[in-house]
Amino acid sequence: MTGRDRLLAALVAVLWGLNFLAVRIGLDHYPPVFLSAMRFLVVALPVLLFVPRPKAPLRWLVVYGMGFGVMQFGLLFIAIDTGMPSGQASVVVQAAAPFTMLLGLLLGERISRRQLAGIGIAVLGMTAIAVERARDAALLPLVLTLLAAFGWALGNIAGRQARPDNPLRFALWMTVLPPIPLLALSAVLEGPTTGWRALGESFSVDGLPGLTALLYTALAGSVVGAGIWSTLLKRYEAGTVAPFSMLVPVVAVAAAWLALDEELTAWSAGAGLAVVAGVLVGTRAEPDQPDKPDPGKSTERVQNTQRS
Repeated sequence: MTGRDRLLAALVAVLWGLNFLAVRIGLDHYPPVFLSAMRFLVVALPVLLFVPRPKAPLRWLVVYGMGFGVMQFGLLFIAIDTGMPSGQASVVVQAAAPFTMLLGLLLGERISRRQLAGIGIAVLGMTAIAVERARDAALLPLVLTLLAAFGWALGNIAGRQARPDNPLRFALWMTVLPPIPLLALSAVLEGPTTGWRALGESFSVDGLPGLTALLYTALAGSVVGAGIWSTLLKRYEAGTVAPFSMLVPVVAVAAAWLALDEELTAWSAGAGLAVVAGVLVGTRAEPDQPDKPDPGKSTERVQNTQRS
């Protein structure tokens, strides 16, 4: 991997890590479900007009959109809005990797001993986070974050099964599906006019931070990050590129600490490191079976955006 491409991979990790900070800022201005709907709607409109639909089975595109879009982002935004620290959320949502491996068993995929070890380490880390939150805070935001990670895993599985001709177009077309169900949920849970009124108020000096955060999550965190990531996956094996995604929670935790004064205890730092280490161990290729890129895996890496 060239030095330039390493810098590009690190840039993507920074963009995705700052995405969690942008979400926290956005939630100060918009209801959570409405914000997640707008995050997709901003991208979906130009995609419908200018991006050709990828060649992939429609059913897998729907599962991808519902899992990765509606379930992951809808629940993650609610979790952060109800008390999940954004930095900690960026760590817990990494549970998508072991969830993906376990779901893969249902499709006949095999899990190596290294992957099992990675899952075990990650589960220990998440258990430690749960213990700390049970002692000091409500568990519901943590449960919602884990469910969001499960939705991400469903999206990963759908991406593998779809095997689209163009992974980036597949990831972009996924954004067309979440807005309608998310807007419907927002109308039921948050009120039919609450989100739209907040959106109107964001076109003012006081609302500018919220509007900036919304545009960041939709464009910088998704389109730019996914575009660079997809390009790197075309040049290198997934096992070479994927470890850079482990920088995402590092950036997110640091940004939350600096900008939001989110407390990082020694216990939560150690637990977070265990989750990240477990994911890294579990997703590394076996020495005698180098990880080879394929369309399904490329799609899985493209949608890492996210990580939120």
